Amino acid sequence: MPENRTSALGRLSDDPVATPARITDPRIDVVDLGKTYDQVTALAGVNLQVAAGSVVAVLGHNGAGKTTLVDILATRVKPTSGTATVCGLDVVRDSHEVRRRIALTGQFASIDETLSAKGNLVLVARLLGAPKRAAKARAEELVEVFGLVDAADRPAMTYSGGMRRRLDLAACLVGSPEVLFLDEPTTGLDPVSRIGLWDTVRQLAALGATVVLTTQYLEEADRLADRLVVLAAGAVVAGGTPAELKARVGARTAAVSFPDAFSARWALEEFHRLGLRPTLDPGSHTVHAPMPSPGMIVPLVRELDRYGLRVLDLTVTEPTLDEVYLALHHAAWSAEGVGADQAAAGGSGDDPEATGPVPVVPVPGPARPADPAEESA
Repeated sequence: MPENRTSALGRLSDDPVATPARITDPRIDVVDLGKTYDQVTALAGVNLQVAAGSVVAVLGHNGAGKTTLVDILATRVKPTSGTATVCGLDVVRDSHEVRRRIALTGQFASIDETLSAKGNLVLVARLLGAPKRAAKARAEELVEVFGLVDAADRPAMTYSGGMRRRLDLAACLVGSPEVLFLDEPTTGLDPVSRIGLWDTVRQLAALGATVVLTTQYLEEADRLADRLVVLAAGAVVAGGTPAELKARVGARTAAVSFPDAFSARWALEEFHRLGLRPTLDPGSHTVHAPMPSPGMIVPLVRELDRYGLRVLDLTVTEPTLDEVYLALHHAAWSAEGVGADQAAAGGSGDDPEATGPVPVVPVPGPARPADPAEESA
């Protein structure tokens, strides 16, 4: 994708795009949001704020409430309790106005496979009220931005999974939404397509879009999100930046390997003296010690050098987002008294009759015998 396409979020007209003034109000504000299906609780008092122009990743197991939360914010489902506003508009009372300002891409691409990329984009633009000329210009612009120029006139049924995903995302941007909801957008994509979609999301955020991303890929959340929200059994169990959440689970750890058992045991005693609470792996002659701060590494190396201990290897590792998620997930399910097997299966989910979230069912449009991109201007 071209790196400098500042008009990718442009309007469907010839009017210039105004740069929004800096605001202090959240773009999304959720207060005590709840949703129940019969006797099953899908969301239980969720509170969430999303700043304008940020990328927030919502993490959680199958059935944690991720899709239900997105469906409520996208006005697809009404909450049972609590309130939610998007762009300052209530998602229930002002649902029509909310829809004019958002876009949603679900877990599967919602495109017309009989139409080309241009045809799909022109169709969406025309449905949004754009004149033919503006609709075609917008389609041309977006196929270039999303790297679909070479396949722009081919039926979408001939596209790869990654290309369909890019087209689906391009269709979401036709109307220049202020908020973009991505519900597990990289599900089923190969690694190359997934990385390509990550690049796209980064560019959208750089252009000022507010992005709410639900995902089960922890690497995806770590790379893309400014802030993370972790859901379990319909409730928020943690939130913060990736670095903040990692710090909650554990400190960085130093692993120092020595050539023999004598050196390893000597180092173990010295690490104890420094108050580092080390452990010894006798098989590999490696001492592991938590590092409360990066500054501890310097005195550690000085002590080793002072006693002339030869070090084979020294590595410092940070806690991973996987460790964060597993720790939070375990704590949440333990608090709920749910067995490990049920937790792993994603029980107590959004759907009272299934373990997974409420499915997103695309609504097909009327039959279209002709490709709108081929109409005369």
